[in-house]
Amino acid sequence: MSAAIRKIVTLVDETLVEMGRPVDPPVRRAAAVAVIANPFAGRYSEDLEALVAAGEELGDLLVRRAVAALGLPGDAVQSYGKAALVGEDGELEHAAALLHPRMGAPVRRALGGGAALIPSSKKRGGPGAPLDIPLGHKDAAFVRSHFDGMEVRVNDAPRAGEIMVVVAVTSGGRPHPRVGGLTIDGIKGEDGLR
Repeated sequence: MSAAIRKIVTLVDETLVEMGRPVDPPVRRAAAVAVIANPFAGRYSEDLEALVAAGEELGDLLVRRAVAALGLPGDAVQSYGKAALVGEDGELEHAAALLHPRMGAPVRRALGGGAALIPSSKKRGGPGAPLDIPLGHKDAAFVRSHFDGMEVRVNDAPRAGEIMVVVAVTSGGRPHPRVGGLTIDGIKGEDGLR
């Protein structure tokens, strides 16, 4: 692993009841978080390849941990998302280098596909700052029932010279969705949108 990992945190959220109504089957969301040293903390660099390479490795590690925590085979995962929180001595471009050039391929491999873009967010913050991971259906971005999010925070991360990197996966969309739009049964699988 090219990233210097200080800690890994795995979280599972399971909704059994929403507004007094049972959720059947329960909706599970899992996130795997890696807290890594930022090799570019405190200095500007044109070449961010070290973070790009780390993003690919972390994508593989974190998606496997998140899927295991979810308790489903990878191809049964319905939604995904990714995010990064950069400590104060870093910049947002460090998060972008981790999340965008190469992280998606290992995530999709572990899930047996994923035609839709992986929703992502990035921000700067200190220890305990909340990070919202946007979620969307892995095969069709227009499935409204799966427009969702998951908040994570780690009480001691990120420190000034660290980055918190997250991959999240779900077993389904929001509990009791009813705002219309494309449904899972209507996915055509042609373009990652519908």
